[in-house]
Amino acid sequence: MPRAPGVKPMGTTSKLVALYDPAPVLSAVAVILLASAGCGSNGARSTATTASAATSSSSSTASSASTNDFQLRAVVAVPDKPLTAFDISWVDASRRRYYLADRSNAGVDVVDTRTNQFVRRLQAGFAGADPRGNDFSGPNGVVVIHTTDSLEKDRDSDGDERGSRARVDELWAGDGPQVLNPGEAAQSSVKVFDLSSNPPVLVATVPTGGERRSDEIAFDSRDHLIAVVNNADDPPFLSLISTTPPRKVKAKITFAPGNPGFPFKNTVTGGLEQPLWVERTGRLYVSVPELDGDSTKGAVAQIDPVGSNGSGPTVTALFPVSDCSPAGLTLGPGLRILVGCADPSRSIILDAKTGAVLKTILDVGGSDEVWFNPGDEHYYLAARNDPSGPSLGIIDAGKNAFIAKVPTAFNAHSLAADQRNNHVFVPLTPPRAGKTDPDPCVSFGGASFAGRGCIGVYWSPVGEDEDNDD
Repeated sequence: MPRAPGVKPMGTTSKLVALYDPAPVLSAVAVILLASAGCGSNGARSTATTASAATSSSSSTASSASTNDFQLRAVVAVPDKPLTAFDISWVDASRRRYYLADRSNAGVDVVDTRTNQFVRRLQAGFAGADPRGNDFSGPNGVVVIHTTDSLEKDRDSDGDERGSRARVDELWAGDGPQVLNPGEAAQSSVKVFDLSSNPPVLVATVPTGGERRSDEIAFDSRDHLIAVVNNADDPPFLSLISTTPPRKVKAKITFAPGNPGFPFKNTVTGGLEQPLWVERTGRLYVSVPELDGDSTKGAVAQIDPVGSNGSGPTVTALFPVSDCSPAGLTLGPGLRILVGCADPSRSIILDAKTGAVLKTILDVGGSDEVWFNPGDEHYYLAARNDPSGPSLGIIDAGKNAFIAKVPTAFNAHSLAADQRNNHVFVPLTPPRAGKTDPDPCVSFGGASFAGRGCIGVYWSPVGEDEDNDD
């Protein structure tokens, strides 16, 4: 299969954590309150229909008005095709925009997080909802980056690296395999939009050399690198792309024994999921759902994105995570990482430095995307396979304690929160034909949403903290 350029030979590696060596488990307190927020309701309905917020029976002892009032309070209509296929969500709080990888409409939907109004759709020949399945579809992962870059030569080239400064505001989105150049085989790519243009314009398509989709994305702001996983290629790999023009793949880590940058004997048998950049550790982290064909064995890979002494990017540790099937990752306070487990039995909080499991939360699980909202100090989980039914899970990030979960819709696996008003945005599908799936879009928004789906906006008036734009 076509591949991006390989990494340099590995030098002396950092300390390796032996997979499934016992990790110290630190105790954590388990009580919490919720606060989240919002504004208007997209004109669909001015008074919210009450949605009960189910609370934990085991680890949560606290209940408050803000917890009980956290519910669906607005719905955003999505134009054109019904919202039946989508992937990752992202909020850019500085621009007050929510972005959704909308596969049904082969674009990235943009919503104003202040008014809960649909703004536009970014389209540039995305694969859309491919009939062969998610592995060939797009858009997938999305991330917004803001940087001030020097107008200079590539860091790997010789020459004067001084220069004027330019503001960069971009959205990067992973896409499924397509023919990018005549006569070439179809391959995965990442598309880049300039958000400073009005409307935003496509400025680059970066090939990543996979036979299947480029999926979830993280931004290493220190090294000016986009990390994107090709989760469904065999073996799966992670590409590191320079955000400085000319944007190109600078290195790749193939997650397989014997490959440069992966000094482990474990076989990665369940692909890769969410990457995450942690500034304070200078490391990337990637969810590894399954190892060695054992569904109970997963890990979070820790990665040095540049390598010591120019040795190239290297997986420096595999932090063991059992009975979880790690999916979403998000960084909370105190260098704590919430791991959204696809396994419906739990969610896990790790120490980013040591990989120690700090807390296992048994009240919510079956999650895909997870999000930390510094505006209310809560984690939010798109728990589509929770035992109680598809839910939006809420965890107190300061106390590592479960708060509540609120019903969502079938396959509601994506979410993001605006820290400036504490709105949580969740794409909601219409019921499947012949199924008795919940339909919160119609329940809240009325008959005009029948068969269409919507983007649900959840918050609590008690926790609302809308700030004014300068």
